[in-house]
Amino acid sequence: MTSLQLEPIAALATAPGIGAIAVIRVSGEGAIEVTNRLFKGKDLTQQPSHTAHFGLLRNPDGSIIDEVLATVFRAPKSFTKEDVVEISCHGSEFIIRQILNRLMQEGVRLARPGEFTQRAFLNGQFDLVQAEAVADLIAADSEASHRAALTQLRGGFSKQLKALRQQLIDFVALVELELDFGEEDVEFAKRDQLRGLMQDIRRVLRPLIDSFTTGNAIKNGVPTVIVGKPNAGKSTLLNALLNEEKAIVSDIPGTTRDVIEDELFIDGIRFRLIDTAGLRQTTDTIEAIGVERTQQKMRDASLVVYLFDGVNVTPDELQDAILEVRASGKPYLLVGNKADATPDAKRQTLNEVVGEPVVWISAKDAQIDELKAALSARVRTDATVQTGSAVVTNARHLEHLVGTDDALAHAISGLDAGISADWLAMDLRLALKHLGELTGEITTDDLLDSIFSRFCIGK
Repeated sequence: MTSLQLEPIAALATAPGIGAIAVIRVSGEGAIEVTNRLFKGKDLTQQPSHTAHFGLLRNPDGSIIDEVLATVFRAPKSFTKEDVVEISCHGSEFIIRQILNRLMQEGVRLARPGEFTQRAFLNGQFDLVQAEAVADLIAADSEASHRAALTQLRGGFSKQLKALRQQLIDFVALVELELDFGEEDVEFAKRDQLRGLMQDIRRVLRPLIDSFTTGNAIKNGVPTVIVGKPNAGKSTLLNALLNEEKAIVSDIPGTTRDVIEDELFIDGIRFRLIDTAGLRQTTDTIEAIGVERTQQKMRDASLVVYLFDGVNVTPDELQDAILEVRASGKPYLLVGNKADATPDAKRQTLNEVVGEPVVWISAKDAQIDELKAALSARVRTDATVQTGSAVVTNARHLEHLVGTDDALAHAISGLDAGISADWLAMDLRLALKHLGELTGEITTDDLLDSIFSRFCIGK
């Protein structure tokens, strides 16, 4: 693809605010020439790509704005595949404004949010899934979210889907050809081969669709709700996990009447911890609202930590509580508190009643290492987290993956029912449309504006 050289744009590429260094990016037709008119040093127009040059930036009257380092990137070997100059200056807000003003005086336009990445996409640097991964990579605040974004940026699932889409296009062309010979009852697209291809595509799609729950949790944090009876030690546990007095701790049952949330990183995974009101029947109106919110948080959570008091709980009470947790349908961990004060015999009895692993802790003494390890392991049991395989973290991607899968499922059902080529072609076109919009091979200006407007300015 031939690179477009659009009008030159400029923006601050580093975070705004005072700092030691700031980088201003200039990209587009004449970017090197425009920068060179302000630059006192080597002639930038004569310098090879990927070279950095020290010099001065001056005002029209000759006064110095700053000492800078100008790095030249010539098309198409740049991020945007256009001519690019990155100006490294001192991180003074005044200096940054002066440089941007001088560039605008020379005909450079201030870039819109995400416009550099949008130009990179339009110039074929990467597809739309990879372009969106740039924003995810910038926003990544954990090892897992960084790994997921990097996998997408390096091609992820989009390259595989593009290859399968091309094969499907070839079949659609044959089906369309059959329509031109409708009266002659010819079959150019072998139905068994077409069915096999659609099944192959669905085998790729289904794990990606199923990965969204994990992917969304990786990107936004794993919503982890701590539930249990009043005085089980939920607030004490939250404080121990966060290593601060976040929640009020009291021997009085029902102290926590609203949800308390904070974040914790364990082994590179971000957990959104939610402390809740104790689960029990109550006549207290305010506490009842808190219990209802607890139940709602359980429904919304990706992981439930059920905490029980090993000293005071009875086997029957624990059995009833576990049935309630299981009924939520959410992944859960069973955590026994007050391990130091619970007799070994009772711990063994409770373990046998539960019939599944129990993590024993002492929240008051912050003896919670086993729980942290269990939380990490519970998330990492997903193969996509273990292997670094592509996961879906974007709701737009999920929408088109599901749309493609539905269209292909409908087409396969149609083949089994012996539908005509024109109806089959409609389902195949819909599948192609979803795949094309996913990777950016089919786009609209509104779609691109919506995606790239969410990027930061300068990227």
